[in-house]
Amino acid sequence: MGVVSKFIIASILMWTVPIAVLYGFNHNLFPGSAHLSGESMTLWSGIIAVISVNVVIVFYIIAAMREPSNKHEPDPRFLAEAKASIKQSRPTEADSSSDRTKEE
Repeated sequence: MGVVSKFIIASILMWTVPIAVLYGFNHNLFPGSAHLSGESMTLWSGIIAVISVNVVIVFYIIAAMREPSNKHEPDPRFLAEAKASIKQSRPTEADSSSDRTKEE
């Protein structure tokens, strides 16, 4: 399973699971939710919906951590361009000392 497909599945689950929890609480699909008052049902369904989103995020992070790190190789052309831009942006010691004398 690729990275993009894992991201899409996690994104879909982050939308559907909390909505399913809210729906289940409001339609008494969960055992024990029928005897709760309206305010308690709203409170508990919201808390469990938030927890369910966090559980989905944790599973996504675990899946990302299990991804092999040696599988992803950076683009060599991008690395060469990045190194060249870093070398161009660094001032040399002679340049920085001459800038200091100009300021004085």
